[in-house]
Amino acid sequence: MLDLSTGRTSDCTRTSRRNFLRVGSLATLGLSLADYFRVATFAQSVAPQPSRKITNCILMWMQGGPSHIDSFDPKPEAPAEIRGEFSTIPTTLPGVRFCEHLPLLAQRTADLAIIRGHDPKNGSHGVADHLMMSGHKFNPALPFPCFGSVIAKERGYVRGMLPFVQLGKNIDRRFNGGIAGFLGDAYNPFEVLEDPNLPNFRVRDLSLAAGERSRLERRYAMLNELDQYQRQVENTASVVQARDAFYEKAHGIITSPVAKKAFDIAAEPDKVRDAYGRTSFGQSCLLARRLIEAGVQFVTVTDGGWDTHTANFKSLKERLLPRIDRGFSALIDDLKARGLLETTLLVWFGDFGRTPKVNPSAGRDHWSTAGVAVMAGGGIRVGQVVGATNALAEFVIDSPASPQDLAATIYHVLGVPLHTWYRTPDGRPIELVPEGKPIRQLVG
Repeated sequence: MLDLSTGRTSDCTRTSRRNFLRVGSLATLGLSLADYFRVATFAQSVAPQPSRKITNCILMWMQGGPSHIDSFDPKPEAPAEIRGEFSTIPTTLPGVRFCEHLPLLAQRTADLAIIRGHDPKNGSHGVADHLMMSGHKFNPALPFPCFGSVIAKERGYVRGMLPFVQLGKNIDRRFNGGIAGFLGDAYNPFEVLEDPNLPNFRVRDLSLAAGERSRLERRYAMLNELDQYQRQVENTASVVQARDAFYEKAHGIITSPVAKKAFDIAAEPDKVRDAYGRTSFGQSCLLARRLIEAGVQFVTVTDGGWDTHTANFKSLKERLLPRIDRGFSALIDDLKARGLLETTLLVWFGDFGRTPKVNPSAGRDHWSTAGVAVMAGGGIRVGQVVGATNALAEFVIDSPASPQDLAATIYHVLGVPLHTWYRTPDGRPIELVPEGKPIRQLVG
């Protein structure tokens, strides 16, 4: 099912994330996507014509908080209780080493900007999803929009495709993470919760069998007849026209060959799918590339399981690091081969870092003063490490980059003015990025 929710996931808080807006299936109404477009604003339906090349974005969100020490900022000279169980390997950058379980990315550092100066300034799940995806501290009275929602508002639709899509359910919504906030439901992500790695993967409502398509057309015709009757008896013509517009848009997306083709990941050659890795994350990265090609402008790829309080090294070695290594590397290679890397910003980060000292359960706990983020593409300056932590990976000692700075960098690269102002529903003016500044090593 296509969804505007996260389903149910959990981390160390053992708190369920409740669905907050679900789009029903075609089996019930025949036009379930109409609910999505009922809240969308069609003033945004025609994409702007910019004077320069548009840069799109794929954000890879590692829910739970990836260990900076056990990935891109290892400390091989630190005591055993700090450096952990993994060895390190050289990269293509002189003197820069990665964790041994990232061999593919280690060979692609010429295409990466490794932000070792990332200072998360937060160590709490849920709040992190909001802060890291918006650049604003959580405010219970005013949820701020995430990056994708701002792009959806600023740019609108391109080639009939939704501007903002989320793949997977691994975002914590308890504190309004990853949603449009005060911009309104019109700019929430269009969520695909099905696993693209499954053999029978298909996106409900966008992948219709012949019989379903026939039923859809009949229902659409019936709705048209009903609308014509209601148009004659209802007094509020504007409401009817708005409803008609929403149904028309929903029908167009459901039956769109462009949308169906974009989501048809089975059309990819086995060689390409294998390169990304036969994992949910790997295939989501491949699907993200297909969506960017089709006209989606911001895709969030979510990956869970990074809250490694116990069995940190086993989880990283057997599951987490290999799928990131393969999927992220293949995405870089594929975009580059298709001439899309310079106009597609890739961003990788999660909630926060993890404790330098390994705990008695062979895990690492939450850490708020040091983490790591990685960027690629989008025309940024790559082939470098930005910032540094101290010898024990406890805190940043060079070129600190806060979540606000990461947000400012992302918006700068995507062409959204940092001093953009919006109005909340009650009329209050809000500046998009009041605190952060673009990371100068990346954008000049």
